Amino acid sequence: MIQIGVDTQRSWLTASPSWLDNHGTSFDMHLQWFAADDEGRTEEPTEHKIKKAREEGKVAKSQEVTGALVLLFAVVAIALMASYLLHDTIDLIKYFFGNATEIDIATNSTVTPVFLNFFLRMVLPITIICFITAVVGNVLQVGFLFTVKPITPDFNRIVPKFGKFLQKAFLSAEAGFNLLKSFLKVFIVVIIAFLNISAEIKEIAVLMKAPVGYSLGFFSGIAFRIFLQVAIAMLALSIPDYFFQRRQHLESLKMSKQEIKEERKTYEGDPLIKSRMRQRMRELLSRNVLKEVPKADVVITNPTHFSVALAWDRTKMISPSVLAKGVDQVAFKIREIANEHNIPLMENKPLARALYHEVEIGDSIPEKYWEVVALILAEVYKMSGKRAEAV
Repeated sequence: MIQIGVDTQRSWLTASPSWLDNHGTSFDMHLQWFAADDEGRTEEPTEHKIKKAREEGKVAKSQEVTGALVLLFAVVAIALMASYLLHDTIDLIKYFFGNATEIDIATNSTVTPVFLNFFLRMVLPITIICFITAVVGNVLQVGFLFTVKPITPDFNRIVPKFGKFLQKAFLSAEAGFNLLKSFLKVFIVVIIAFLNISAEIKEIAVLMKAPVGYSLGFFSGIAFRIFLQVAIAMLALSIPDYFFQRRQHLESLKMSKQEIKEERKTYEGDPLIKSRMRQRMRELLSRNVLKEVPKADVVITNPTHFSVALAWDRTKMISPSVLAKGVDQVAFKIREIANEHNIPLMENKPLARALYHEVEIGDSIPEKYWEVVALILAEVYKMSGKRAEAV
């Protein structure tokens, strides 16, 4: 926001330029223009945030890696195809110079097809290699990903955020890194070119007496070495750039605590609703469990918090099984039903707690509890007049 004020009496105008003092006009640029939009985003991005960003084409990728690989493979391809390219170039020159006096460009329709034929034969193989290398370079960085989101028109971007643009272009760590990277790339190219040329300066000085073919091959060798060394240097330089871009990508995806809460509510459900659903499920489960209590032989109690209903049938079970269990209100309900059906309640705090935590409903009790449960059942059968069976 720019504020324009007219007040020659205000003391802060004394800090303005002289022409401002004379005219009583000052410009005060609002510092919020340069405030970060992601202020308050201190939390690491969630897996869902990273996945969503990837679906939108926002991935950690360095263009330097792709560019260096393309340059390297293009140079190697040209070196391997040098004789083929030279042969085609010579044929092209021979054809046009040999027919220069016979072909009328205005009326002869074969000139363009012939030129395109030679051009495609020389350029197409290199182009295909560069295209494949570019695809492989991107796949190595981000994996297989196809999305049209980055090229989808977005009218909200027509009017850029001026403050954010200035900050990112001139005042950010990315801007400083890119500037340093650009200077370093120029420095590397200059140094490599200087070293290669200076090493052959004596040979270059006597080339005016050498045949054209030899001179051409000599300079081609120097050019190839320069390009190859530059490509390798750029590839080495692209490695730290990739890690920097990866860090910047994760920084751009950082979330505020409120965003994490909202995402959790959206994809994991509102905690209040989930709590109510769990309570409802417990109620439904308790109702089903309570139906089995009348079949129990004994109910082991805490007595205030836990209740575990056990049944034992030697002809059907390997050991006593847990028909129902509960804590607090459910435990009281189990004891209430047990009293209604004259099922004995036996107080054993350690056993009740252990069976509640270790044995699921419908499962047999572990062997380590057989002895104590056998004693309890024996006492129950003795009180009820039943014949006790060994567990």
